[in-house]
Amino acid sequence: MSKVTNIIVAGLGGQGVLKCSDIIADAAFLNGCDVKKAEVHGMSQRGGSVACDVRFGDEVLSPMVPLGQADYLLVLSDGQTENNIHNLKKGGVLITADLIDVEKLENKRSLNVAILGLLSNYLTISEETWLKAIKRQLPEKIHAVNINAFELGRKSSRP
Repeated sequence: MSKVTNIIVAGLGGQGVLKCSDIIADAAFLNGCDVKKAEVHGMSQRGGSVACDVRFGDEVLSPMVPLGQADYLLVLSDGQTENNIHNLKKGGVLITADLIDVEKLENKRSLNVAILGLLSNYLTISEETWLKAIKRQLPEKIHAVNINAFELGRKSSRP
């Protein structure tokens, strides 16, 4: 059986958690992987807890990351780390918003894409494929600011 990569993206409504997971899923799909995705919304659309599971590999049978089996946990809001850390497997990678210098972002709303830049350093998906996925998932008018955010994330220090 082929290895499946398990990623959980967590944060609060309005932070771009869903869009972040859409870009991951699209990049993996463009890379030739079978992809499954699931979303869990909290009590409110904006401000409530949101988590998305993205799984990809040669063959993925379920969209939900098994408990304690996330290879990567991306957390966009500090308060969500404790709520989701139990999903990260032993030896998994925790990527948090504080690893990105938000003062260098042209637009603070592109933090989710900057975190994807940091994640991209761990995966075998080419930078070209990531950029294509970003352009497919976001409106053209915000491509430049998000590509810059992605590049900032790629240059950020690994946890």
